[in-house]
This record gives sequence, C-alpha cells and structure tokens, in this order.
Amino acid sequence: MYFLGLDIGSSSVKLSVIDGDSGERVANATYPPQEMTIKAPQSGWAEQAPEDWWDAVKKGCEQLWQIKPEARDNIGAIGISYQMHGLVAVDKDGEVLRPSIIWCDSRAVATGELAFSELGQDWCMAHLLNAPGNFTAAKLRWVQENEPELYSRIDKILLPGDYIAFKLTGECTTTASGLSEGVFWDFSENQVADTLLKHWHIDPALLARQVPSLGIQGEVNEIAARELGINAGAKLAFRAGDQVANSISLNVLEPGDVATTAGTSGVVYAVTDKNIADPDQRINTFLHLNKGNAEAHRGLLACINGAGRMNSWLRGVLSTGGDLSYPELNELGESVAPGSDGLNVYPFGNGAERIMRNKLLSAQLDGLDLNRHGVNHIARATQEGVAYAMNLGFDLIKGLGAETRVVRAGHSNMFLSPVFTSAFVNLIGAPLELYQTDSADGVARAAAWGCDFYASRDDVFRTLTCKAILEPQAQLQNQYQDLYAQWRTAVEQRLTQNH
Repeated sequence: MYFLGLDIGSSSVKLSVIDGDSGERVANATYPPQEMTIKAPQSGWAEQAPEDWWDAVKKGCEQLWQIKPEARDNIGAIGISYQMHGLVAVDKDGEVLRPSIIWCDSRAVATGELAFSELGQDWCMAHLLNAPGNFTAAKLRWVQENEPELYSRIDKILLPGDYIAFKLTGECTTTASGLSEGVFWDFSENQVADTLLKHWHIDPALLARQVPSLGIQGEVNEIAARELGINAGAKLAFRAGDQVANSISLNVLEPGDVATTAGTSGVVYAVTDKNIADPDQRINTFLHLNKGNAEAHRGLLACINGAGRMNSWLRGVLSTGGDLSYPELNELGESVAPGSDGLNVYPFGNGAERIMRNKLLSAQLDGLDLNRHGVNHIARATQEGVAYAMNLGFDLIKGLGAETRVVRAGHSNMFLSPVFTSAFVNLIGAPLELYQTDSADGVARAAAWGCDFYASRDDVFRTLTCKAILEPQAQLQNQYQDLYAQWRTAVEQRLTQNH
C-alpha cells in the first residue's frame, strides 16, 4: 500500500509517495517548475487562485505516476500540508467566489488591530492567545466590510488545505488546529471563539465541520479519483498548516522540540504544553496536533516573511541575462568572511511582519560601500540577515519561557547553504539536526499513521534519516553574537521609527 503527501505552498505544490511497507519514498514531484504567481492588485495585497493549487496537484500527480505507475491504484491514504492563514470563500455549489487572500497579504492589519483594541488585550491573550492580527478571521471581516455583496454569497470559508480536502472529498471540513491558525479558536473554552465571531457579526455557520487533524477525515470521491488518476475510496487522514506539518515530518511533537524551516518564509516553531501568549504579538500560538483523544500541545511560531523570498529575489536580480543557480549564489557568499565586511541586510520586504509588530517594513541594504562591497558581499549579507532574523525568533520564544532543547530542520532550501547554516547554528548556540525529509514526505507518513496503517509513532519515523548534526564553534559563535547584537539594535531602531 502507498501513501500520498501533498504540500500546498505559495511557490509550488510538492508531492511525495511513500511505500507503507518499507517507509521509503518511491516518487516525488513538484509543480509548476517555476514559482506560482502571487498577484498584488494593491500594495501590501497578495492573492492566488485556489483553482491553480488544484491544477498543480493534478499535474504533479501525472508526474508521480510516470515514475511509479503501480502506486496510482493503491493509495491507502493522503496527507495535506498547506500554506497557513489563507482565506478561501466558496458558495453553496462549492465554487470559489474570489482569489484567496493568502498568508503574506497585509490588508487586514488595521481590521485586526481595531478588534484587539475593542475586545481588550486581557481577553484576547486569555482566550485567543493572540491578537486577531492579520489572520484568516480578520481577512474574512475585511471581505465582509469591503465586499458585502460577495460576502453575502459565501456558504463556507476554508483554509487553503481545507480547499484541497474539499476537492478530494466533496465535503467542506476543517480542523481545530486550522481554526486556531485563523484565530477562530478560544483556547480557554477549547472551542470556536464565539465572542470574536459575535463581535464581527460573523455567522458561525460559515465555518466548515471539524474533523481531526490526524485521523480519518473523509474519502476520495469518484470525481477527484478520475482527475488525479488514483483509486476512489482512499482515505484523507492528515491535514495541517505547513509549520505543523513540517514539525511532524521532523518528529517534533513534544515540549522542547523545535522545528525550523527557511523556504519562502523563515520559521521557528517550538512545541510547548503551556498556554503561552506574547503580549507584544511578535510570536503567535496555535494548536499543535494530537492522535486520538490525547490533548493537543501548542506551537509557538516566529515567522519572517522575507527569509528565502529575500534570497530568491537576489537570485532573480543577479540572473538577468543568465540563470544563476542557488549553489552558485551560495558560492558567491562563501568567498566573503563572516560579517560581510560591515554590510547588513534586513529581509523584511514581503508583507507585514508579525515578528516586527505587524509593521510593513521594506527590505534594506545597510552600510553599502560602493568602493568595498560587491555582489559576493550582498550574497553573504542576505543569508546572514535571514539567519539574524530567525535567531530573533528564537530569542523571543525563549523569552516567553518556552524550552528549546532539540532543533531540527529538513536538509533543503536555505539549509543547503554552508553560509546560512554556519550563521544559523552559531547564532542559536545549539546543535542543529538536519534530516533528509520534507513536508510532502512527512504528511504521507502521517496519513499512514492517521488511518492506522502505522500503529505507533516509532513506526512512522523508523526511516527518518538524519543527514548531519551541525555544532556551533566557539570562535564563530562569539563573532556572530556580536554581529547579531549590532544588527538587532539597528532593526529595533527602524521599528521604533516606523511605529
């Protein structure tokens, strides 16, 4: 029996097939080959067509079955990872009413801030563990206020992963973890945040029926089976936002475990068993996941929108008239010493940054000397700037009292860069475990667990391979801590000036 993992990102859809018996990946694919388009009708907006995600799933499946044709009729279960915080609105026929307002869209910042003021910090911190901020609930309120005719036709609102689940099963469903990432969840009452919905005059009936994150959620219907070329009746058995999904791919499930990733965005995600709220709202708290009746832990999330997006922007700029690869970009940075000869990069140009108090900051090069600095310096400073920003997330999480005992990442994206990984591990001052896995692999294994093909956690992770363990070096650690202190001081000054 085989298991299919779908990772619905804003750049592409990644797919993976796991052989349940061996636990090994037997096929993988990515579609489209170039990054998917993010449209920005106005400054600070970011939208994608949900239909494009489904089309990418279909095209990706075509690639999978060319690699492993015998798997297509023997899919036992499917798992979904998806870009968090997006809003998909569908009518009573399941038709999409408008492009999805995705995670890096900033239009609802003021909407969330007003609700935070009206509901009060004490109530929000006790019940939501977050300010309403710029999350899915606030985006829905924005649609209600600014597109009332369209809002009146909404039958259900879905997260991006919920939409893919709908296309697979024909049923609109969601999860408690997903509701928490949209700030629809009351942690104190352990239920949907009715007080917030009433405050915004949102009918609770717009929310989809809840199913478990890890467990049977539905079955692939005949229509989806034909479109994907697989067997009808395959179970949908795992669904979670990308950071929760990334954590399960890395066996990060217990308090003190930390998962980190540096793709389009950079994220530090720490598991805790405490209800922790950051009054400054630079760190957000969401429901983690559980199996069966076990209580779900919480996940503390520090997100830097710009991260890999800053690195890919630089690659695009430098590729004019050619095609500069990421390994070549990494080599440029390796030719320069740590600190980039005084050049700093602030990678904050991809929407409002929660880690920067939801401010819409621009990306910036600081200290550029036209007589000393070249492309190599910019390449290194960009990767060091992302590492500094992610270390800021670690600092904030630890400052809230959360443990960070074990730090794990997939051996992919910016963690393939020696410059970035050296800066990162010496900044956090702890060993970093790199694993040969990704979210598509992880959610395929989780689906096998969710449908009880795997009976235990040990079965799920028996083939998870640690590629390397990187240790901090005393001299570099001291050097990077000094450089980071200077960088953080400059960033905090920018934040104060922007306030």
